Amino acid sequence: MKIKEVHIKNWRSIESVKLDYQDLMIFIGQNNHGKSNILSSLLFFFGEIKPQELDFHNQSDELFVEVVFSNLDESDRSTFSKYVTSEGEIKIRKTAYASGSFDYKGYIQNPVEEWLQESNAGAYTARATAESLPLAEFLPEVGRITQANIKFAQSEYIQRNIDTVSFNYEMEDSNFLGLKNVAKGIFGQVFHIPAIRSASDDYVTKETSAFGSLYSKLIEQMSSSNPEWISAKDNISTLFGLLNKTDSEGNHNEERPPELSAFEERLSSHLSSWGAEIDVEIVAPNIDDVFKANTQVWINDGVKTDINRKGHGLQRALSFALIKTIAETLQEERVAAEEAGETAGARRASNSMYFILEEPELYLHPQAQRALFQSLTSLVEGGAQVSLCTHSSALIDLEYYKSICIVRKDQPESGTTICQCTEEIFTGNDKKDFNLSYWVNPDRSELFFAQKVILVEGATEKTVIPYIAQRIDCFKHQYSVIDCGSKNNIPAYVGLLNKFNIPYVAVYDIDHQAGKSQAAIDSADIATRGIEDVVDRSCGSTITLVNDIEEELGMAQGAGSKPYVALEEISSDDFEVSDQFKDKVLTMYE
Repeated sequence: MKIKEVHIKNWRSIESVKLDYQDLMIFIGQNNHGKSNILSSLLFFFGEIKPQELDFHNQSDELFVEVVFSNLDESDRSTFSKYVTSEGEIKIRKTAYASGSFDYKGYIQNPVEEWLQESNAGAYTARATAESLPLAEFLPEVGRITQANIKFAQSEYIQRNIDTVSFNYEMEDSNFLGLKNVAKGIFGQVFHIPAIRSASDDYVTKETSAFGSLYSKLIEQMSSSNPEWISAKDNISTLFGLLNKTDSEGNHNEERPPELSAFEERLSSHLSSWGAEIDVEIVAPNIDDVFKANTQVWINDGVKTDINRKGHGLQRALSFALIKTIAETLQEERVAAEEAGETAGARRASNSMYFILEEPELYLHPQAQRALFQSLTSLVEGGAQVSLCTHSSALIDLEYYKSICIVRKDQPESGTTICQCTEEIFTGNDKKDFNLSYWVNPDRSELFFAQKVILVEGATEKTVIPYIAQRIDCFKHQYSVIDCGSKNNIPAYVGLLNKFNIPYVAVYDIDHQAGKSQAAIDSADIATRGIEDVVDRSCGSTITLVNDIEEELGMAQGAGSKPYVALEEISSDDFEVSDQFKDKVLTMYE
């Protein structure tokens, strides 16, 4: 079961937000704009946290989180059969009220025809009435017709005629699944790793923890397949059986210790006036539970201690070592299922996994952050869903642009908004070229965090422009200069920035240098039009350099286009920035 859509209403800073959910969701944005509120709304839906008074946006009377699940397996379809649509999806809303109560309610695909509505089954139990309906063929031929018979016939008729039956899709009046309280975990396992948390919380042996979940699987595997383990369980069961008055078949146990029998007789003698006697029965423990409950995790980095006595970096690394292990386990299970001939992705509802991480990059160096991102994508490939908020460009991959959500809160009154792009931006070779340019310079992911992006053709512009900006005192750290790799790559970046409504300026060369052939000039003009045609003037603009950056700087022709050569030129004491170039740099950093 996978989350497909989420609608959040009146939760903390969020007045109303709808998300097209991917298997990997990356929420980025400035501090205090609502990234964590999106994650906490999911925790509320899954029953991990309870809403407080301040969780209601603008003191509203109620809030809700509504989730559409897809990719249901047979177990899911059975558990939630009442709510499964013809598209194989279910929609559930969890609502909290200012009074302190909350409820879950599901959406039901209700037939338009009254005789097909389950709630009207009682109106058609008269045989004459029932047999006049199109569903008559599914009724018993003789005997009294009950509401259960009508409901069965309605269900059969709908299944056989699903393409012609019209439906209204509406929220039920009663509680979800008819339950007053929906059991925690009914939608799958939730693993929440907040920004600040003790690593020991992840390593307890409760099945609600990441370690406990993995460890339980290991115990179950050994319990069912390890000969020594099976033998030990049988021996313990036999040993405990010796202590009882009768054996497993109800026969008198001749080998029972006399001390236990004497103990029973003494207790029973004091109850003789009541006509009662004592029977002490010894129940063998579940050995699996014993091994789960009596396990401790230590870490030895030269000094063996518990996890809490290690540094924050190692604690965080341990938490994500668990994530890597879970990812490997999921992948192994997936391969085993495919080899066994099971449908790809098939799993029980209880095995649906949702990882919710807040700023997972904390205490991790850049290389470890990149390794963590690879582990998270492995989790996704293994069938889990991962949601995270981050300030690190190391956890952004432009290949996953559909997963990126920019969280903004421009006005406190209007609340948090989301900018997400789920449509295809690149087609054919455009995507390949874009991915190749990204590999050349992976730090381009920082453009998603920028207040404004300055797109340039190559490394020389990326080096020179910020240097000049600092020299003329207009440089801004919140603006990012992105090396696109070439003039022809700029339109791809422009298209991406347009979709996410990130302000930008595209800086490119006219490329009409003296001595160029007409064919080369024509080719340059085509590239120029390719940029100008895609710029969205509501968030972007362009600045042209006279022929190229070297000419703008007044460098001698043939001096080369290497960043170091250009930087050496402009850093000399006698270098003067031309008014023309100064104006262009000032415009870039407006």
